[in-house]
Amino acid sequence: MIDFRYHLVSIVAIFLSLAVGLVLGASFLPDKFAGVLRSEVTRAQQSNDDLRDQLTDQDSRIKGGEQFAGVLGPQLVAGRLKDEQVVLVETPGSNDKIREQVAKAVTDAGATYTGSVNIQNKYFAEDQVEVLDQLARAVKPGGVTLSETGTPYDRAGAVLASVLVTDQASRAGREEAAGGEVLAGFKDRGYVTTSGKPGARATLAVVIAPSTLYTGKSGEIGNRALVSLTAALDDAGRGTVLAGPSTAAEDGGLIAVLRGSDTGARVSTVNTADTASGQIVTVLALVTEITGKSGNYGIGSGANGYLPTPVPTTEKRT
Repeated sequence: MIDFRYHLVSIVAIFLSLAVGLVLGASFLPDKFAGVLRSEVTRAQQSNDDLRDQLTDQDSRIKGGEQFAGVLGPQLVAGRLKDEQVVLVETPGSNDKIREQVAKAVTDAGATYTGSVNIQNKYFAEDQVEVLDQLARAVKPGGVTLSETGTPYDRAGAVLASVLVTDQASRAGREEAAGGEVLAGFKDRGYVTTSGKPGARATLAVVIAPSTLYTGKSGEIGNRALVSLTAALDDAGRGTVLAGPSTAAEDGGLIAVLRGSDTGARVSTVNTADTASGQIVTVLALVTEITGKSGNYGIGSGANGYLPTPVPTTEKRT
């Protein structure tokens, strides 16, 4: 959808440049050649007009589809996440508007939105790795086992996930003292900020991918840390979806990195979450996650399809 518009605009520009070049070239040629070139200019201009019409038509289709999804979205997802709780995890460079719209979509689907955790850049800083690891070990709730063969980000992710999500219905929606201590420890160190009550354990999580690509060594570290956190959320709860715009699925983007990792086989991704239809897909991906299935949804070569197929039903899940 987006790629088509980009290429169509490029083609229009090429034809326009060609037409200008032909006009300029014709002014220096004999009449018998000038007539031929003028005909080519006319044809180029017509092609340019046709492409502009296609672009206008494509824009209208996109806007119409988004209007349809925006108006009927609440009806399409109603009840699909009944009795579930959802926490959102925002990453550095993620879009607040996407977070707001995804939060609305999950509540429209009947879920309780517990709150959000916003990961800060300090979480990835090279000089904080050991401090982060020590913190994770210090605030680890009882009953949580940390891997000694994993990375500090694996351990920090496991600790955070243990207080944000659960796969046990009896513990869902409940704030516990240990969870408050964990979040307070990460907040006091400047690694996260929170809104709402993310400590009231959710059953599902949505990680909002950065809209801009991380670059350089620090970018690689950031992506690895976020993949570890996303994997931990999926392990501790009933399912996790990584959602973001199409840029996040480009080379170096968090969605692309996760899709290429071992975690990609068990965490669903959506790279159209900046659109009304993509927010519906995010809800459907969460429903599919509950059934134990994962997929890569959206547009581009890394997607299995635009949405889960078959579309999950609203039947009561256990």
